[in-house]
Amino acid sequence: MRVLMLSDVYFPRINGVSTSIETFRRQLPEHGVATTLLAPDYGGEATAAVEADILRIAGRPVPGDPEDRIMRWREACRAVDALPLADYDAIHIQTPFLAHHLGSRLRRKTGLPTVVTYHTLFEDYLHHYAPWAPRVALRALARRLSRQQCNAVDAVIAPSSAMAERLRAYGVCQPIHILPTGIPVAHYAKGNGRRFRARHGFNAERPLALYVGRLAFEKNLHFLLDVAEQLRQKQSPARILLAGDGPANAPLREAVKSRGLTDCVAFVGYLSREDELPDCYAAADAFVFGSKTETQGLVLLEAMAAGVPVVCLAEMGVRDVVADCPAARTPPDEAGAFAEALIDLLADPARKTTLAAAARAHAAEWSDAAMAARLATLYRQLAAPGARPIPGDLHGKPVQG
Repeated sequence: MRVLMLSDVYFPRINGVSTSIETFRRQLPEHGVATTLLAPDYGGEATAAVEADILRIAGRPVPGDPEDRIMRWREACRAVDALPLADYDAIHIQTPFLAHHLGSRLRRKTGLPTVVTYHTLFEDYLHHYAPWAPRVALRALARRLSRQQCNAVDAVIAPSSAMAERLRAYGVCQPIHILPTGIPVAHYAKGNGRRFRARHGFNAERPLALYVGRLAFEKNLHFLLDVAEQLRQKQSPARILLAGDGPANAPLREAVKSRGLTDCVAFVGYLSREDELPDCYAAADAFVFGSKTETQGLVLLEAMAAGVPVVCLAEMGVRDVVADCPAARTPPDEAGAFAEALIDLLADPARKTTLAAAARAHAAEWSDAAMAARLATLYRQLAAPGARPIPGDLHGKPVQG
């Protein structure tokens, strides 16, 4: 079967949505599903090459967020209309902006079953990008638009049970399927930590607590700076390493300098997922994560696939990832308690092998192949005449929906 995917973001734009799309697209052919993806053209060499089954649509930078693009509506419509739409079996909308409107238009035109993945908890994000607007009004707007868009399709995919609960609270009444993005477990198990430390000048013996992800305000990264300050006060040698880039990069670096944390916090910028990132994970003694708005938290699974234990706040989708995981610590939302949990995790080197094995075993349950198989099954159920798939939980078991 063939599925048309529509998204307002994709690589080279680095975020969880891009990663999710790429992960599923790589695995779906193994389960008999071919995909065509419509996504923005970011210009330059990054998107100049011909990409199989990807339609790149030109656009303009998003005001205040030049990393993103607003695709041109007419060009997107022409590109889709030129496709042999009769050959497609379903539509999969990945983002709620132009891609959603285009998907709705196609659904009306073709009658194809349409599913949307609700990747992002927008009610907790919008105020970071429109600080001039009343936060209450932004939350209400995000909830109303989310409800309207989710109820206008045939099925909704939520990457975590917490997200599914939030959508139900919004008033979404369409079937919700809890389906996380899997990870290529073997890819993150092959890193060389010593090589990474030597390349970036990090002491081979000093403990490293790693964060990987966008350096964005909604990631609660100032909390990790508070944790670093607590580590210093408690005379822990551990150093926090921030890997990634984003709009909060410069403010975070300035905060580290002004708070005198330059010896406690380091930055390495954006790392290639193909080679540098596995080495970075392998160099870490622990993975730290303070975000409260994650719909899933793929980076935690990537770290665990590399054998790295986790200390995190168990909020939103992260709760599903770390549930019943012996290699994860979930302290209270307080910098001192978080620092104590990290210090305790690092205190006994003899536990390192045991924790690494537990982390890898937990990550293996979230493989990309297993999750792609479930998505392929959902597509086929949606495309079956008169079908209304039964919503499933994280393990594919039916839930009320």
